[in-house]
Amino acid sequence: MDYNVILSPKAVGDLEAIVRYIALNNPEAASSVGQNLLNKTKELGRFPFFGQMVPEFNDPSIRQVILKPYRIVYRVEEDKKLISVARFWHSSQESLEL
Repeated sequence: MDYNVILSPKAVGDLEAIVRYIALNNPEAASSVGQNLLNKTKELGRFPFFGQMVPEFNDPSIRQVILKPYRIVYRVEEDKKLISVARFWHSSQESLEL
């Protein structure tokens, strides 16, 4: 059975900021990047442990998938069959905050 995938308010804000920033110079690329990030999160519903553990946290339920230059950081809640996407984080940003 697939897991449900939800985006946290911070993740939604991250995604909106990414798309807005890219759209300043290339609206078509902005749409493509945003869609690629969303598509990758949907895949997590089928493969919740596909991503690696996040190095900043010592918690096997907090994982990440890299879609360069972005990190999709998420939490696996096995008991609820739920993936909570916490952040879309650009690799050039300072330390990760959940």
